[in-house]
Amino acid sequence: MSEEFGSDFITISDDDGNEFELEYLETIEVDGALYMAFLPADMDEEDENYGMVILKKVTQGDEEILTTIDDENELATIFERFVEVFMDTDEEE
Repeated sequence: MSEEFGSDFITISDDDGNEFELEYLETIEVDGALYMAFLPADMDEEDENYGMVILKKVTQGDEEILTTIDDENELATIFERFVEVFMDTDEEE
């Protein structure tokens, strides 16, 4: 993500209608699927209960939506890929 234009935020709703604001970090493509990483906008760096939120972009009918990843192996793989991306970015700076 380019820092040139500032941070990007989105608001998502869970199945119960609760809304959450997330700060966009990065998008990666793995095996043809798109995954997006976010941080909770209200994240307190000292709170251990917060962490990176990874959502998968899927097509449902004619609409693209973001969904959680229910498969633990898929989530672990995607998390590792994001860590690699972020570590590479840190090394370049």
